[in-house]
Amino acid sequence: MRFFSKHYRLLKCLPSLLTVGATIPGMLSASTPESSSLKPVLDTDSRLSWWQEARFGIFIHWGLYAIPGRGEWMQWNEQIPNEEYARLADQFHPEQFDAVAWAKLFKEAGARYSVLTSRHHDGFALFSDPGNPFTSVTTAAHRDFVAEYVKAVRAAGLRVGLYYSPLDWRFPGYICPNIQLASAEAMRAQYHHQIEELLSNYGQIDVLWFDGGERDWLNFGGDWKGAAWEKRPREAHYQGRFDWQHDRVYARLRQLQPSILINGRADMAEDFHSREGDRAMGEFDNTHAWELCATIAEGPWGYKPDAAVKSLGNLVHLLVGAAGRDGNFLLNIGPRPDGAVEPAVAQRLREMGEWLRKNGESIYGTRGGPDLPGDYGVSTHRGNVVYLHVLQWPGEKLTLPAGVSVKVVRVARLDGGAVSFVQNEQGLELRVTSGACDAIDTIIKLELDRPAEEIPADLKLGK
Repeated sequence: MRFFSKHYRLLKCLPSLLTVGATIPGMLSASTPESSSLKPVLDTDSRLSWWQEARFGIFIHWGLYAIPGRGEWMQWNEQIPNEEYARLADQFHPEQFDAVAWAKLFKEAGARYSVLTSRHHDGFALFSDPGNPFTSVTTAAHRDFVAEYVKAVRAAGLRVGLYYSPLDWRFPGYICPNIQLASAEAMRAQYHHQIEELLSNYGQIDVLWFDGGERDWLNFGGDWKGAAWEKRPREAHYQGRFDWQHDRVYARLRQLQPSILINGRADMAEDFHSREGDRAMGEFDNTHAWELCATIAEGPWGYKPDAAVKSLGNLVHLLVGAAGRDGNFLLNIGPRPDGAVEPAVAQRLREMGEWLRKNGESIYGTRGGPDLPGDYGVSTHRGNVVYLHVLQWPGEKLTLPAGVSVKVVRVARLDGGAVSFVQNEQGLELRVTSGACDAIDTIIKLELDRPAEEIPADLKLGK
């Protein structure tokens, strides 16, 4: 057991903040009364505190792509012409959409925040964007789903997040930014304008989750060499004339929403990093805030009618694995085209909530460690309490090697079950009653003689 490894430090994130005050075309100037009265930008730690305590959120991928049910990348993967794809908007009038029911379900799941795709790469906006004919307000639905969502989530006591993609497949400038420079610049103007709409008209937004906006993702990370497209090496960067002007967007969003948190997918100072997919758990990291996002069902992020829902054990292990590595878990659902959540998905979310009602003490408000992830599982801690999440119990006894260090004063299972322990120079030995291990996660609560944060990094749990 690698308690208080040399890699373990509760360091503070210190990203530099860009100067606030630049003017974005089509946006308010920094000298206007509306912006001059805004509150100052909070430091990163102050903005992150609620988010790191929350640990669990719900991601929602929902839009026109739910109608055919072949995933959010359907248009690109199947090379469907823009005009043909746009006709799906005539069919998008989700009678079963109920933002209040969504928010109630998210709360029952134990989530503390949620993130809705306000506009994905297909360009269809779920919000009001005056003059734009490709929105849910100007087409068959005639509804501002972002407005309904924000109101319901906020009323439920959850934090409000929005996903937004600067990338829009309708603009050839994204695929060929050098030749189609005017198109790329029109796409950029839409991006700047729509961020203004989202951050000005819906009250406080707590999270803005960017996707597809990195400069190096232009042309999907490649370059044209004559008639051939070549993927750029990882260390190479886009060298063309187009610039997203993210610095202007960053300055403006910090004016409009001083407390907002942003991820790192738009080449601006990030508050947290995104790890995507079940296999992207990665290593322990408590020096940079991060979040694992994964789907509740196998397959795409958008609705797929025959997608198998993952087991409760699988999802709990993703949540616990992220928390034990000092990260958050954002669990994605893809509602049906009528706006309802599939019954099997809703049931699994409620099961997650039931698990968290019993075991949330070991997740909410904790930090990862002090033990780095091992074969047995992971650990979380708060104050002088360490929670061992034993995901693979090696029989009835778990032995943790240790040196001269902190004293363990009390040990018990979180569910109240008994745990016997012996602590000596050889280490810490834990035993549970035969057959008493939890099939998903046996959580053992260790009370130490001092706060975990105060223990030097070169010491280990011991006598």
